[in-house]
Amino acid sequence: MGNSGIEWVDAVFDFCVILLVRLADIIGISYEEINIWLFVVIQPTISVLLFLEILRLRRKLNNG
Repeated sequence: MGNSGIEWVDAVFDFCVILLVRLADIIGISYEEINIWLFVVIQPTISVLLFLEILRLRRKLNNG
């Protein structure tokens, strides 16, 4: 699948694609749908929540 020319990168990529395909089959959605959920919905949401937590902790340190 992966064709970057870097063996370990290709191995990790192939493993992740196979994992996503199997997970999509278990859940009953397509590979494309699980990609959208992971990289357009879930990952950005987690990033925003972590950013907000950093801001909260910084305020706590500065006010403490």
